[in-house]
Amino acid sequence: MTMAQDLSGKLVVLIGGAGFLGRHVAQELLARGARLRVASRSVERAFAIKPLGNLGQVQLVRADLTKPDSLDRAAAGADAVVNLAGTFAGDLDAVMGSGAGRLAAAARAAGVQSFVHVSAIGADAEGATGYARAKAAGEAAVLAAFPTATILRPSILFGADDTFINRFAGLISLLPALPVFAPTAKLQPLFVDDCAKAIVAALADPAAHGGKTFELAGPEAVTMLTLNQRIAAAAGRSTVLLPLPDALSGFIAKATGWLPGAPITSDQWTLLKAGNVVSGTLPGIEALGVTPRPMGLFLDRWLVRFRKHGRFADRAAA
Repeated sequence: MTMAQDLSGKLVVLIGGAGFLGRHVAQELLARGARLRVASRSVERAFAIKPLGNLGQVQLVRADLTKPDSLDRAAAGADAVVNLAGTFAGDLDAVMGSGAGRLAAAARAAGVQSFVHVSAIGADAEGATGYARAKAAGEAAVLAAFPTATILRPSILFGADDTFINRFAGLISLLPALPVFAPTAKLQPLFVDDCAKAIVAALADPAAHGGKTFELAGPEAVTMLTLNQRIAAAAGRSTVLLPLPDALSGFIAKATGWLPGAPITSDQWTLLKAGNVVSGTLPGIEALGVTPRPMGLFLDRWLVRFRKHGRFADRAAA
């Protein structure tokens, strides 16, 4: 029986599995009967995953992409590996560039059958940001070490427990007016569970998807201003949204982005201004058998807690 037919009993390693996306990929894999090894620098963050599986189905290990020995231990005996590690700070190449290549090499040496590397829309070796260049370097390093790896480039992810929609909803619920950076920039947000399904679909059928690159995005493209308007409406708030000119936004990002708790860094501003939509030149999430769901199915229900009186607000929860 091939991996395409059944993941039951297969040992899958999630690198960076303690994060937002990792928790959802873990649930999808456990539902498919896989055994799970969650590898992270901060294993404590993954404790909440263990009760999701049956007795002995989930193992937690400490691993660091800058330490090859830890990657060898994490990949030992595995059938498949998913690399979810990413960062906006510190040594980007050590985590997302050369670090990804080290992981792919460890996986191949361990005899792993399937490798999925999660990159990002906008990965570009000639990109204007260190983040875009590191993501592109990671893709190249992974394919050099593991040619049958599948590369997935997701858009911005949203979910009930995200730090994206919830961040804006929190600000909108607290402030009478909110500046909107890059108001005309277009995003194509993807529901995190749909991304998880796509990852598992790619992982389960390396014969069909190995060696290919996919762009994963939601079914609708919205501007930053429209997104904030929809969040405000779902939260029942009348916050005044103030579109900022690009020149002012760029100045704020450059002048304050290095401060702890800054609203946006210079790199994040550059990425945001460029937008986050599929190029149309690569296969999409539908090619992995997943039909992405729109935000409209979820916002009214999720954002109840940001309404003035929560679930007791005049507007009934959807």
